[in-house]
Amino acid sequence: MTYQNFKVETDADGIALVTWDIPGKSMNVLDTTTIDELGKIVAQTTADAAVKGVVVTSGKEAFSAGADLSMLEGMSHQYAAALKSKGEEAANQMLFDESRKLSQTLRTIETCGKPWVAAINGLALGGAFELTLACHYRVAADNPKTRLGLPEVKVGLFPGGGGTQRLPRLMPAADALQLLLKGDQMTLAKAKAANIVGAIVPAADLIATAKQWIKDGGKAVAPWDVKGFKLPGGAVYSAAGMNVFPPANALYRSQTYDNYPAARAIMSCVYEGLLVNIDNALRIESRYFAKILRSKEAAAMIRSLFLSMQELNKGARRPQNVPPTKVKKLAIIGAGFMGASVGYVSAKAGIDVVLIDRDQESADKGKAHAKSVIDGLIAKGRAKDADRDALLARITATPDYNAISDCDLVIEAVFEDRKVKAETYAKAQPLLRKDAIFASNTSTLPINSLAEEWKDQSRFIGIHFFSPVEKMMLVEIIVGKNTGDVALATALDYVRQISKTPIVVNDSRGFFANRCVLRFTAEGLEMLMEGVPPAMIENTAKMAGMPVGPLSLSDEVALDLVLKIMKATEADLGANAVDQQQKKLLVEMVEKQGRFGRKNGKGFYDYPEKGKGKSLWSELSSLQPKHLDPDTLDVEELKQRFLVAQAVEAARTVEDHVITDPREADVGSILGFGFAPFTGGTLSYIDFMGTKNFVALCHKLEAKYGSRFTPPKLLVEMAEKGETFYGRFPPKKVAA
Repeated sequence: MTYQNFKVETDADGIALVTWDIPGKSMNVLDTTTIDELGKIVAQTTADAAVKGVVVTSGKEAFSAGADLSMLEGMSHQYAAALKSKGEEAANQMLFDESRKLSQTLRTIETCGKPWVAAINGLALGGAFELTLACHYRVAADNPKTRLGLPEVKVGLFPGGGGTQRLPRLMPAADALQLLLKGDQMTLAKAKAANIVGAIVPAADLIATAKQWIKDGGKAVAPWDVKGFKLPGGAVYSAAGMNVFPPANALYRSQTYDNYPAARAIMSCVYEGLLVNIDNALRIESRYFAKILRSKEAAAMIRSLFLSMQELNKGARRPQNVPPTKVKKLAIIGAGFMGASVGYVSAKAGIDVVLIDRDQESADKGKAHAKSVIDGLIAKGRAKDADRDALLARITATPDYNAISDCDLVIEAVFEDRKVKAETYAKAQPLLRKDAIFASNTSTLPINSLAEEWKDQSRFIGIHFFSPVEKMMLVEIIVGKNTGDVALATALDYVRQISKTPIVVNDSRGFFANRCVLRFTAEGLEMLMEGVPPAMIENTAKMAGMPVGPLSLSDEVALDLVLKIMKATEADLGANAVDQQQKKLLVEMVEKQGRFGRKNGKGFYDYPEKGKGKSLWSELSSLQPKHLDPDTLDVEELKQRFLVAQAVEAARTVEDHVITDPREADVGSILGFGFAPFTGGTLSYIDFMGTKNFVALCHKLEAKYGSRFTPPKLLVEMAEKGETFYGRFPPKKVAA
């Protein structure tokens, strides 16, 4: 029998080698066809008396990254159609049956009576890792890049192919829960120590070692199918079990605030599944999996954090009329923390980098930053001395502007000051290559106004990085009214080169990300002025799903910078453009108290000289005009204020044509400033709530707290028509 995605070859010893190799793809994925074919292979090899055992491996560089999540999104659409045509009971049964096909196939492997060995030749994640767990033995090729894990929770799901049941039967439940709830990936060394992988061998010996295990009499029985099997971490109702689940539940609540149904389902699956035999445990997992597939959180997170992000990374917004470009040499003017960080990630991607600053000492400091970052990686065993030497060889530090003359792309990363930027442009412009692109890393100043300094504005664009650049995955590309397609294509290709995710936005003060996140920090300051206890402000923001509180985030940004932006906005747009009470607070903090934020060890928080353990400044409450009794405050309303303030601003950016594709608002809000990931992003938050319900909530908050919650006309119109952002502004599909 021949298969589309697998090749099956049986040797003279009766061992079938199943090679997973989907044609035309660089990575194997579990899709409907693959799962169906895998089921047929299990049936074929089980029925064939000549087959004594099976080795499953991959024909790709990696084993597999797991399931194609568009398949799961398709199941959700099928469910919606069945719900409408056949009713809830039939629709639920259909989803349950469809969603557990992989789980049933993997259980068949486990119980077929013939030994199966997984020969893991590289990365194995998600459903692919579950496939290896269902095999009776696992052997891996020695590769420091190989990672094993179950990352589904990061996209609002959890393992539905038996992962929540087999993992805590192979390792203590406490360790399994860590992997499942965090979605962390294991190195081969850790997997071997945890008894997940039986052997690590040279790549050339991988298949032979796997086959030898079968020849040596490897048993076709999973440990949990052997009579008398005992859980490695102890039974649920035992002293050991009592030391696992109550603390794990507390940890789950403190880290998720119960915002993630998939994480809760993982807790339930592991707890309930370990109380019964494996077959009942797998059925429990399947029931929860089907339930989570129906959740709006899973739908939102799959769409934004997988499908949309993938489409944006592939160039969904790239002008198709421009041939592919590649930045070979990059100049960065301004070797401060931001410029130096951009230089580091660019050099790491293989680009030659010139760091330019006012003098040699300043430029050298920028290069030293790159050295300190990679030295840290070497200390952790994540890089080698040779990597550092190669990276530093690609970075040239100089005060000489003539060094930009042969660069493909030049990024300006000087202070957020129009005068400083204008002086920089005057020096750089005459030295640029005619076909070079010039970009500003400004975070707030409008690109159109900065572009006025340029003769050829078609080659001027904004490329806004987020700090810390090494960790933040988002880059905001800002298109001015005269920016050309070549500049946009070059910027997108460059962002792809450095393995970041781009969003394209039109020009506006603060663009998209800063417009929204400043509403978050401003709402925190508003609550502070109202008399809400500072700790309550911070905690309710995290309960709402934000990664940190607004006061903490303000400290990270730097209070003196926030005040500077506020003053610049006031100078450009007038006194009514900023909240004068908040400005007064920041003037007190920065100019009178000398509290700039984390960078000088004191802001809304006090920061110890060494290590962690920051604490809210004890005198902060003395700056509040009044103090409210926390017991009288509505926690749910405080949470809503944080999310609605950002979401309504995101809706305004759509009305202002800053955002033209809802995917960019959603992906940008999660990656750029950590907007509650379980919502799917700012616009998905509105869509899944329903525009009518969201507008009603806006009006309720508007009546109580003011015009910052007033919904824009576009949103009111959409609510009246029952429209969604993804319905009214359907994203363009990426060309294959």
